[in-house]
Amino acid sequence: MFGNNYGNDNKGNSSPINEGDEYDVKIEDMGRDGDGITRIEGFVIFVSGAKVGDEVKIRINATRRNFAFAEIVE
Repeated sequence: MFGNNYGNDNKGNSSPINEGDEYDVKIEDMGRDGDGITRIEGFVIFVSGAKVGDEVKIRINATRRNFAFAEIVE
């Protein structure tokens, strides 16, 4: 049967995070456009203005199916 991996339980969003959530993270990598990259439970998050090695508090701005965008909070 097709579609078994797309149950209604996750409401179409398989992200372990939600918009507005805040996390303390370490930036692990750099994206193509210069954004910092971190991961939460393996989920990729692009952090505007962050550099590799930064330890920052972030707020999730937007989530997509396989990644999210965040900003640094002061």
